Amino acid sequence: MNSYDVIIIGGGVIGCAVAREISRYRLSAAVLEKELDVACGNSSRNTGMLHAGFTYKPSSLKAECAVEGNKEFDLVAKELNVPFRRTGKVVVGFTDHDMENILKYKAIGEQNGVEGLEIINKEQLNQLDSSAGGEFAMYAPSSGILDPMQYTIALAENACQNGVDFHFGQLVTGIERQGDLYEIKTSKGSFTTKWVINCAGMYASEVSEMLGYPNYPVKGFKGEYFVLDKRAGQHLNIPVYPAPNDKGGFATHATITIDGNVLVGPDSYVVEDREDYSVTKDHMDGLIADGQKMFKHMKREYFIRNFAGIRWKRYNPETGEILDFLLESDESHPNTVNLVGIESPGITCALPLARRAVKLLADAENPSLNPDFNPNRKGIEKFSEMTHEEQKNAIEEDADYGEIICRCETVTKAEILAAINNPLGVHTITGIKNRTRATMGRCQGGYCETRITELIERELGIPMEDVRYNKEASYLFTGKVRG
Repeated sequence: MNSYDVIIIGGGVIGCAVAREISRYRLSAAVLEKELDVACGNSSRNTGMLHAGFTYKPSSLKAECAVEGNKEFDLVAKELNVPFRRTGKVVVGFTDHDMENILKYKAIGEQNGVEGLEIINKEQLNQLDSSAGGEFAMYAPSSGILDPMQYTIALAENACQNGVDFHFGQLVTGIERQGDLYEIKTSKGSFTTKWVINCAGMYASEVSEMLGYPNYPVKGFKGEYFVLDKRAGQHLNIPVYPAPNDKGGFATHATITIDGNVLVGPDSYVVEDREDYSVTKDHMDGLIADGQKMFKHMKREYFIRNFAGIRWKRYNPETGEILDFLLESDESHPNTVNLVGIESPGITCALPLARRAVKLLADAENPSLNPDFNPNRKGIEKFSEMTHEEQKNAIEEDADYGEIICRCETVTKAEILAAINNPLGVHTITGIKNRTRATMGRCQGGYCETRITELIERELGIPMEDVRYNKEASYLFTGKVRG
């Protein structure tokens, strides 16, 4: 039985951020994740925005952490070697009511400490981006774009390099208090630990109940997206959001991604199924109609993929009110930290929330600092981002940089091999995809997926039947067609 000082349940962006903060101390720590990689849930199913913090209730944990996370992210991105660009964002309007709501949330943003918010007219909007819809807008210069999968992976790899263990395929099935320790039972075995930190995302309410806290009511707000290829990205300079509704939510928006694609979405509707990531024609048609209001180049010829995410919000079942993030530690449930209802803007808030969670433990335990903690993590060198001279030197040093595996995204064999040998020991097709962008281009893996599979098989010395796409049971092969 594995034993630790601290076990973090959940390998989404919050769990990986907590793991990184825990690794600043001399504590044995582990992350238990039910999937075969980090960022397999809603941490990878979102817009990838670094939010400014102007739609959240003043003095709320959401507002406080969003503004804090936004201000620090240039340094965070540099330390973790993740792509990030502070593009700004425009919130556009068409009617007098839109202007009323925009001014309302501008005032909220200023109360929250968001800097630089300004109202701009049609001419100024066109100067920022002529493709943006709207007659006027609020410009938020501090907003930015990042890759949420790369960010979560970077947090996890940095935590791992600083001593945190990651255990994948470990679905938590029960938690029992035994003396001064907790025994955590999983689908594959048991772990003991002094401290438990619940970062289980969409399943946080169930884990909360296992720890003795309430099974807090949560509601799933599903949103579907279109992914447009990089030809569409040439027409969009800045994320374009519609004026918020009266409750502060946003309808369909158009967002340039850090890699040059465009995301159009999400819409929003309530679902019950925790992992219903299907997309539907009716919602896709709605995205087309709404997306064209935000982005004038919303055309079917650019569509390459669609996906869905679900924001699990904590709410008051009597009033229907959406509640703030919950971060708690109760003496009646000793040595636990409970995080529930962490949805958007969870990416922006991840490290601020992690610091607050770990402080609760540190204040109680007073652990010594890890003298070997290194905040810096080096990612995989991207051939596509090198200069011609750098590419030439890379090939001279490693011939595998001269073999292109993914043509659409110009991903080389050297990058695929680096991803296969990642610090977390992840070997799924999706794991390689999220680390390199292979299979994310126009052909969506039609050319490179078989080549990646072959490299995984050869590099790890495993039979092809053991290669998985993303989940435990997502086998790609059962055998050969011809003997």
